[in-house]
Amino acid sequence: MQADLNVILPEIVISVYAMAALVLTVYSGRDRMAGMLTWLTAALLTLMALWIGVNGEGARTAFGGMFIDDGFARFAKVTLLLAAASVMVMGQDYMSRRGILRFEYPLLIALATVGMMMMVSSGDLMSLYMGLELQSLALYVIAAMRRDSVKSTEAGLKYFVLGALSSGLLLYGASLIYGFTGTTLYSGILAAAEGHAPVGLLIGLVLVISGMAFKISAVPFHMWTPDVYEGSPTPVTAFFITAPKMAGLGLFARVVHDAFGGVVSDWTQVIAVLSLLSMFLGAVAGIGQRDIKRLMAYSTIAHMGYALMGLAAGTAFGVQAMLIYVVIYITMNVGCFAFILSMERDGEPVTDLRSLNLYSRAHPGRAMAMLILLFSLAGVPPLLGFFGKFYVLRAAYEGGLAWLAVAGVIASVIGAFYYLRIVYYMYFGEEGETLQANRSPVQWAFLMVSAAVMLLGIINMFGVESMAQAAAAALVN
Repeated sequence: MQADLNVILPEIVISVYAMAALVLTVYSGRDRMAGMLTWLTAALLTLMALWIGVNGEGARTAFGGMFIDDGFARFAKVTLLLAAASVMVMGQDYMSRRGILRFEYPLLIALATVGMMMMVSSGDLMSLYMGLELQSLALYVIAAMRRDSVKSTEAGLKYFVLGALSSGLLLYGASLIYGFTGTTLYSGILAAAEGHAPVGLLIGLVLVISGMAFKISAVPFHMWTPDVYEGSPTPVTAFFITAPKMAGLGLFARVVHDAFGGVVSDWTQVIAVLSLLSMFLGAVAGIGQRDIKRLMAYSTIAHMGYALMGLAAGTAFGVQAMLIYVVIYITMNVGCFAFILSMERDGEPVTDLRSLNLYSRAHPGRAMAMLILLFSLAGVPPLLGFFGKFYVLRAAYEGGLAWLAVAGVIASVIGAFYYLRIVYYMYFGEEGETLQANRSPVQWAFLMVSAAVMLLGIINMFGVESMAQAAAAALVN
């Protein structure tokens, strides 16, 4: 038992902190302590990321194989922990000035993060579901954090109802898998499905994939994304668009390779279709958007399609390409949302794209940083976003999915339109009322650092490429 507890020690530390802080805060300062709790929680998550990144080596299992601590899990955990900490710190000023920063907010994010860590380390269908629901229940609440807003309440309710549907699909698929294999352990499922899987087992796999696809906003399970992203408070949207995507894709890769690695040809077809649909719907549907948060929702759908392209290859290099892509994607979106959080007029947040008309005249530095991030999101060389797409396109081509790689290039060209339209508004738009920029130094720092990473990362990707390679090798062996 002691050995098992040592394996899950980071998760225990964060969970105990969240529960202790919740009890202490309820009986003391409550919302007056929310700002301090936000910074304290972010510091703890950053410390845990450093702990996991420095101390972890080899592969360990706990609780009879239900929990796996290997290089792949550690890579995903470090990424999602840093993303969660960054978004919390970045949005603290925004929520404080609008009176919506509650003491529950950082603690719910901490608990959601524990769920995400459980997801990427799951070695059993039961631990998968535990992690998934811990993450989801916390996210439902923070989506409706703005209690006096109809849109925010609608976002939380819609996310909850559709999330419950996706959980039902996943559970039904898990029950079919258990019925055909007699086990919920990934290792047992892998042994039972080696070389050939009966139709019923494949139906179970498809249902589990459907449940996981909902969590990463992949088409056709994307319907909740635009409304929830628009209705949630902007810092919450920034969180949705970063850390949970790493957790969802990490879980995706874990299930298909650890449990169904013996029937790769069966599930690659399903993931390839999800990838194709996501890329094109995200690219086309985003063109008509006028709200920048809705536009970023469709951008996310498209980018999840690109990430799934790497996974669809069914190879170790495909997993490596997916991990590289997600790290670059998260970095770009942290910077973009630092910019969106700063958009305001007369102290009120503004999300209309046309409000950015001639923004570069009043704020040339911010406009240039956002231009770099938008070009990177579009995949314009030689920015880092281009290399992320290059990796997944190469993985698809080498995995025998040349048609999917060609489709990815076409979708990328279509999607570039709405990124370039924002640039057009900022530099060549019509004369109008000037949009103010919040002077938060934290948001400015995240925006500038993110843009700088897109430029300087082309040298050696700050070592992410080799770390992703080692993580992929730990999963696909």
